[in-house]
Amino acid sequence: MHPKTQQILEVFEEINKIPRRSKYEEQISIWLQEWGRSKGFEVRADSLNNVLIKAPATAGYENSPTLILQGHMDMVCEKCKDSEHDFSKDPVRCICDGDWMRGEGTSIGADNGIALALGLVLAEAGKKGEIGHPPLELLFTVDEETGLTGARGLEAGFFEGKVLLNLDSEEEGVFVIGCAGGQNSLITLPVEWELLDTEKENLFKFFRLSVEGLEGGHSGVEINKQRANGIQLLSLALAGLKEKIGAENVRIVLLNGGSVHNAIPSTAEAFIAVYREKLEKAEKAVSDLRQVFKAEYSKTDPNLTLNLEEISREIIFEVAENKISRDEMFNIRLFSAGTEEKLIELILGLPHGVYRMSETIQGLVETSNNLATVRTAENEMMIVSSQRSSNNPRLAEISGKVEAVAKLAGAWVEHEPEYPAWEPDLKSELLLKCKQVYTETFGEKPEIKVIHAGLECGIIGSVYEDMEMISFGPTIKDAHCPSERIFIPSIEKIWIFLENLLKTYC
Repeated sequence: MHPKTQQILEVFEEINKIPRRSKYEEQISIWLQEWGRSKGFEVRADSLNNVLIKAPATAGYENSPTLILQGHMDMVCEKCKDSEHDFSKDPVRCICDGDWMRGEGTSIGADNGIALALGLVLAEAGKKGEIGHPPLELLFTVDEETGLTGARGLEAGFFEGKVLLNLDSEEEGVFVIGCAGGQNSLITLPVEWELLDTEKENLFKFFRLSVEGLEGGHSGVEINKQRANGIQLLSLALAGLKEKIGAENVRIVLLNGGSVHNAIPSTAEAFIAVYREKLEKAEKAVSDLRQVFKAEYSKTDPNLTLNLEEISREIIFEVAENKISRDEMFNIRLFSAGTEEKLIELILGLPHGVYRMSETIQGLVETSNNLATVRTAENEMMIVSSQRSSNNPRLAEISGKVEAVAKLAGAWVEHEPEYPAWEPDLKSELLLKCKQVYTETFGEKPEIKVIHAGLECGIIGSVYEDMEMISFGPTIKDAHCPSERIFIPSIEKIWIFLENLLKTYC
């Protein structure tokens, strides 16, 4: 293993000792600032906790342009069902498994903690005289994963460079030169409740109906893999169950699914009341649906499961937290029949998956939608839909469809601000330089891509004019999943490439 690879991994493991959920990056921001000052670098931070560490040029590079190395601090926090990991306080454990590093039943946060580690090691190597480099600005932003708010909030003059190396791509040997824009839509469906009194309760038993074991994945770069959406499958299962045993014989108490806007939902669950005399038919219906789902998604989601397990009403209360009062627990609260119908039809009617492919770039998804999360709140259902597109009119079109379907169900919609696409520039001087260095270093040409995902380059390029930008990084698989892992040999290649790229600015 290259000694710098080992050092990068060690710094990455130090970073992973610090909780860094999206919107809770204060601790990692402070750690980065303290690291920079301890090395004698100039450090800046803004009110959002974005951090800039400035490493002066080494000898011979004083007249070179300033290069920005950019990444984000936050990570998508996903874990396996049986994991007790608490991302708000527990360190993320890193496990080396052959050529891969992964988490212990959790996402590992290589997206994008590895960018932080790369930047810090590079700056320190220059400080020690191990490598030469132009003036460097290490720009580390917050809250990329849930709204790009760190990049959105960058103040004019926070950094000086005009050449930006974004280290947030996940396939070594690929240079990304463009990305999709996007918009999240927050859907609110009013809920009407009915009470199942004690006398009627004896006629019902309570169950947890769950969809689990799905592959999930990144809602941008993996949306074209046709993986199952847990929220939609759960709604299909509820609709099928009601059809088989009668809508009045299966009633919904709670329904939740998905985790974050940029991950395809890998799990979803509903707590339901089933009429005792229909239990045998209900179990048979779930078994039949399980076989149908497993056959349909045998290639994309081989570990898919649909489970029906009996529970006590106390468990429902624990899951509901403060959404059901203790008084109401004596007379369990159910969705009204009308609410159930609207909710299931809304979920099944909302678009999910690829909406349109690019007409100019073969194999590129132009526009897509991710039905991301659903939550039972006090008096409403909260649903998040996440749209992406590299075509602004098409983005408006798919967002409009989401809104139209929601309104038909009696819901209202709030659209969050759009984030812009990053338009590719095939004639960029930076791109030509990177291609040449990569080819000369490794004896093979890099692949040039535009991706169907949001990168901070889109935001930064829209605010700071005349920026030259490129994105690359080591190979990361299953980002935004508990199975997320990073290919260790690819870190070495990124280091060698960066070292040789910097030499061209002397």
